Amino acid sequence: MKIVIAGAGAVGTHLAKMLSHQDHDIILLDQDEEKLKEVDSHLDLLTIVGSSSSLKDLKEASVKKADLFIAVTQSETTNITSTILAKKLGAIKTIARIDNQEYLIPENKEYLQSLGIDELIYPEKLAAKEVISYLSRSGTRQMYEFSGGKLLLYGIKISSKSIIMDKTMAEVAEMTSDVDFRAVAIKREDITIIPRGHNRFSRGDLVFVVSKPESMEKVMLLAGKQKYEVKNAMILGGSRIGQKTAMELGRKMNLKLLEIDKEKSLKLADSLQDALVINGDGRDKELLKEEGIHKMDAFVAVTGNSETNILACLLAKKMGVRRTIAEVENIDYIDLADNIGVGTMINKKLLAASYIYRFTMDADVQHCKWLTVSDAEVMELTAKKGSKITKAALKDIDFPDDANIGGIIRDDDSIIATGDTQILADDKVVVFTLPSAIKKVEKFFK
Repeated sequence: MKIVIAGAGAVGTHLAKMLSHQDHDIILLDQDEEKLKEVDSHLDLLTIVGSSSSLKDLKEASVKKADLFIAVTQSETTNITSTILAKKLGAIKTIARIDNQEYLIPENKEYLQSLGIDELIYPEKLAAKEVISYLSRSGTRQMYEFSGGKLLLYGIKISSKSIIMDKTMAEVAEMTSDVDFRAVAIKREDITIIPRGHNRFSRGDLVFVVSKPESMEKVMLLAGKQKYEVKNAMILGGSRIGQKTAMELGRKMNLKLLEIDKEKSLKLADSLQDALVINGDGRDKELLKEEGIHKMDAFVAVTGNSETNILACLLAKKMGVRRTIAEVENIDYIDLADNIGVGTMINKKLLAASYIYRFTMDADVQHCKWLTVSDAEVMELTAKKGSKITKAALKDIDFPDDANIGGIIRDDDSIIATGDTQILADDKVVVFTLPSAIKKVEKFFK
């Protein structure tokens, strides 16, 4: 594909990095020459200094030949303008990053589509959805639902209480024949392992598992974890993510939201009917004590500052909160935060890049997620009639070593994959893959 990306910020740069591994013809357009020089020195792509809302610069970027035009600058207005112009110039598909919920109202979305914007992406909404998903299923580090929850992928840390610690996958399979699950990856320190029968589970491993919803509690017990219900939660930060999360969760649990800005706190108090809004600094230990931090089942830090969010989650953990979630927008901090035990992390830039990435694939991709703490991706692909993946049982098709099939959704049924599983046309298949295998996996499903 010929892809033009407008905006060399965190979303655009990460997207360019993901796509540069896949043999696409990529052009990155931005007004900041220094940013482009930095990207150009690390990635194999063409950079152009210019404005994405300039017809002259869009023509220089050969937008008329683009299969995909993606506008992810910091300015919503620029993104909307540039995608409309790109479509008029001949771009086949256009995607714009937005920061305004009203554009997602069906009639407004339809109007924007009529102007030439094919897809809208709202990173804050994606991030709030992630937080809500994590809080709905406690005890896991990361959690993703496929086909409306028919299959789940989640990460669980192996604790010292785990009965599978130091056992191989083959040994665990023998002792857990009544539990329907599949371990598709192991994150150990800075390495992501696609496990086979001989690989052992070690204390501190973050194991990514695919299972049916009804098997999740049993899998957690194997890892030494216990499921618990989140009834009381505290959110730090009245950001758009904090507001959207509070609006959704306030109806389901007892919720407090801390915001340091007094004027903003008053506005939030008026708009959030189901949450108690408190004006104060969430890093203040005494304030947290006064507001009953010890009674909280979960603490969510979503201020605009990664350092504040990390420190606040560590403080909440020290004060007895079991479930902590931090928005960590500085990608360089993610591994550090994971290693010091911050809990679950979300990054709206990675979420946005993953959402857009699926539109660049040849295979029929329903969902695509770049995992926050792992250099890997999980996808839900539909098997095409006559595709290589349908030709034989999984053990006989020479599937890439650096990828794993976790499960299959067939009509209304979900199936955990084994070597004897035969995939049929129109099956939706959950695949866990390292970047090196993405192109190979695509070929199996085309």
